[in-house]
Amino acid sequence: MIKLYDGGIYLVNGTEIVPEAEAEKVTQLTGKKPCLEEASKGTIAYSIMKSHNISGNMDHLQIRFDSMASHDITFVGIVQTARASGMEKFPLPYVLTNCHNSLCAVGGTINEDDHMFGLTAAKKYGGIYVPPHIAVIHQYMREAMAGCGKMILGSDSHTRYGALGTMAIGEGGGELGKQLLRDTYDVAYPGVVAVYLDGKPAPYVGPQDIALAIISAVFKNGYVKNKVMEFVGPGVSTMDTDYRNGVDVMTTETTCLSSVWRTDEDTKEYLTAHGRPEDYKELNPADVTYYDGCVYVDLSSIKPMIALPFHPSNAYTIDEVNANLEDLLHEVEIEAERIANGRAKFTLLDKIKDGKLQVQQGIIAGCAGGNYTNIVEAANMLRGRTCGNGEFSLDVYPSSQPVFIDLARKGYVADLMAAGAIVKTAFCGPCFGAGDTPMHNGLSIRHTTRNFPNREGSKPGNGQMAAAALMDARSIAASAANGGILTSAEEYDVWGNVPKHDFDDTVYKARVYQGWGKADPSVELFDGPNIKPWPELESLADNILLKVCSKILDEVTTTDELIPSGETSSFRSNPLGLAEFTLSRRDPEYVGRSKAVDQTERWRTAGKNAAEKDPALEDVYKVIRTIPGSENVDVQSIEIGSMVYANKPGDGSAREQAASCQRVIGGLANITQEYATKRYRSNVMNWGMIPFHLKGSPDAFEIGDYIYVPGIRGIMDGDLSDIKGYVIKDGKARQIDLYIQDMTENEREIVKAGCLINFNRNRTKA
Repeated sequence: MIKLYDGGIYLVNGTEIVPEAEAEKVTQLTGKKPCLEEASKGTIAYSIMKSHNISGNMDHLQIRFDSMASHDITFVGIVQTARASGMEKFPLPYVLTNCHNSLCAVGGTINEDDHMFGLTAAKKYGGIYVPPHIAVIHQYMREAMAGCGKMILGSDSHTRYGALGTMAIGEGGGELGKQLLRDTYDVAYPGVVAVYLDGKPAPYVGPQDIALAIISAVFKNGYVKNKVMEFVGPGVSTMDTDYRNGVDVMTTETTCLSSVWRTDEDTKEYLTAHGRPEDYKELNPADVTYYDGCVYVDLSSIKPMIALPFHPSNAYTIDEVNANLEDLLHEVEIEAERIANGRAKFTLLDKIKDGKLQVQQGIIAGCAGGNYTNIVEAANMLRGRTCGNGEFSLDVYPSSQPVFIDLARKGYVADLMAAGAIVKTAFCGPCFGAGDTPMHNGLSIRHTTRNFPNREGSKPGNGQMAAAALMDARSIAASAANGGILTSAEEYDVWGNVPKHDFDDTVYKARVYQGWGKADPSVELFDGPNIKPWPELESLADNILLKVCSKILDEVTTTDELIPSGETSSFRSNPLGLAEFTLSRRDPEYVGRSKAVDQTERWRTAGKNAAEKDPALEDVYKVIRTIPGSENVDVQSIEIGSMVYANKPGDGSAREQAASCQRVIGGLANITQEYATKRYRSNVMNWGMIPFHLKGSPDAFEIGDYIYVPGIRGIMDGDLSDIKGYVIKDGKARQIDLYIQDMTENEREIVKAGCLINFNRNRTKA
């Protein structure tokens, strides 16, 4: 059972939940009337944020982190941005991991070029470099960097180490660049929601089952959106820390800002076993603590789960799916048809064999599935059994070489291989579509983090489509033992025999470059033909004219739809090369439209009349001059850019390229009803695009229309709550009402400067 409380709650002595409306019960329990303001300071999150906040004002946080982490899709751009802004050395421990483009399978030398860039950057600026196949980013940070009371910033959305008492946040590269320049992470104090764990999970229930149940309960209603999830209650101590890590990493899929757990002796044992006993301290909420909400989870009621395509929140118990196969699979087929938009076909009903669902692939991998405990349980399930020699295949990726070594020494790798599973090195590819793409029309069951459309690597634009469902390693192994027939782990009694993990960091000592505090300016950064600098971007003009280049009316638009993952990640160090893939899976005509607008704007910035490049602008300018206040506007003061409208963009990855790819080919604004995540909105602002919201529906404009916003540069210095825009259409100007949610002073200046790089350069010149 999962229950969401209406309104806030008091937690008394860590065990008693008292709804805010029944605050008199707190008095009965403690003998004192509760003070909401003081009780709000009793959260673990408050104490951690307070110790990292340098603003002196807890309502408006300015955070400096203890360390940072990036991977080989993001670190090149981050280092280049900070370098262009004057960085001379890393001012805090910065871990550069290589777990996304580690296969070097696409694009010739370009992926290994990025890796060598990372190594030379670690040497030059004093960083920590983790070579390919050694560890996925989040496992290395758990094993080597996270600790109680710390804060870590990562350029990957699944930067979550809450089970180790660390508040970790995944953001776009711009926010990491700010830390490298000793600027701060600026955010209003977030709400803190208790996740009260009660009872004990059944032996056949794994961390993914618990996570999917929670995600299903809170995602669609936004219960924890941009808030901190604080895991408390007696149920925490019924799980070991490795298991907790598996639950915690999935909190990203709730759209929360961060997470943190109360700590105990098992946390201490984990950190001690990993050679860092000094990083442990007991973290618990105060005797009387106020939370802005509460998710009550009865762990004993959780059953093996499956998240059907195309979102982790589309979750059911496996028993429910097996009992309602035709109805639920038909719903997925309808959604697949909408996603494919006639370019490909995906079917599931034809995979029902004798009343059971036949899947084609199983994957246990990455920061969620590749943990020691999960793989041991899978090996116990498959020992003496076989995956069969049919269409089903199973791939297993231990999350780090220390995990792999221990599994090998204890015989679990042999057990898996003997059953027909393929065991591979640490790699994030199956999670974002760069590895183990199933066959066309195939269904993959995965203990990874996401099952968004085409996240498994298929390309509907090429007539191919597959899909992924999320499950726990235990049920994946049970299904594997049945040749790929969807099977709940509850059907077997082999669970819970997991010996203690013996962590051995010999491979880290041998292969990880530990350069923190050892910057060597004489080292030359390794370059390569695909490593390109960011193009020059102009500052915001007095007025803007936006051409609608894409209009997406989906309920949610993921970052994978804004900029595809998978093999395109090889171009992450080439801003213009990568931009060619922008919206390619959702609106393939967008790039051509936006680039045409960009060429017109370049004509204007060269001092020429933009209407000479695009004659249609002559009529647009005539209409603009009929708008009160714009009768005598100088057309050279009107910046022309492309605009994307989406109802709710940015769910998913922290990749800044979801915004930068729009910007480098002419993007000037997004207009939305709501931003799915803070991190995407931050990316939009850091790349100099205006994060508009629309009051009302988008019926007033279509692709190809222009929207004029007069006086925007001045507006950025004042009230953002009521902004007049004008749709220029059919020789008339029709007013629409826009607004921008509150922005910090620096965020306003970044947008006016045209991007974060320009903002930093301007400060240096000043």
